[in-house]
Amino acid sequence: MEPYKLFDAEYKFACLVWDHEPVNSTDLVKLSQTMLGWKKSTTYTVLRKLCERGILKNEEATVTAIIKKTDAQKYESRTVVDKAFNGSLPQFLTAFLGEKKLSEKEAEELKRIIEEATR
Repeated sequence: MEPYKLFDAEYKFACLVWDHEPVNSTDLVKLSQTMLGWKKSTTYTVLRKLCERGILKNEEATVTAIIKKTDAQKYESRTVVDKAFNGSLPQFLTAFLGEKKLSEKEAEELKRIIEEATR
């Protein structure tokens, strides 16, 4: 399995950690129950799996992320573009935007990102 591949439930759980780290594991159980509707056993099972895969770390009941959220997002976005659009970013953007119109601010931000990527 790829190191940053997170299934939907794992991603939502990792987001709780990213948003609250460092987080006490007891508090993480409460957050998971409130935000995800999970039982304590589910939380600890997913936490253990993500620790085994080197995504999260649980030391002395304090949970932190080893993999940054931005790295997981990069991996996921590349996977979508590669899988669904044969690696073509223009095809992805065309499909993603569809009939949606960009604001001037969004268009300027995309231009800036493209210019930085081509340097």
